[in-house]
Amino acid sequence: MRKTIVLGAMFLSSLAFTQQKSPVVGGDRDVHGCIGSAGYTYSQLRNDCIKVSKQKIKLNEVSSDKSYTTMTAIIFSKDMKKAEIFIPHENAKSIILTRDGKVKMWKSGDYIKESYVLSPYKKTGYQIKKDDVVIYR
Repeated sequence: MRKTIVLGAMFLSSLAFTQQKSPVVGGDRDVHGCIGSAGYTYSQLRNDCIKVSKQKIKLNEVSSDKSYTTMTAIIFSKDMKKAEIFIPHENAKSIILTRDGKVKMWKSGDYIKESYVLSPYKKTGYQIKKDDVVIYR
């Protein structure tokens, strides 16, 4: 009888140990609490987790040497002086662009190596240039 109890206890303790090591669903939260595997990214302008794919203004990659293309989104501040762009495969999760005066052009600051510019394109769209080359439209 003792052997059965001891073996049963060992079996149950091994199950408990195994369960602790298994990955937790939603366990990939970033420093802001956003769950990347669920499609959430932190927005600096909104100070909240957002789904980039659900934003109103989305742009597609213009040309790519890859077998796939990517998409980005734009979020504007309420006063339209700042724009946040979400460029996939960059070091930063998002980049804040600012507008000077009444010009409808938002530019990145000196805090990043590359130069990003967001400007209106045609009547209803936008385009993003990186170092004077259009990358999203």
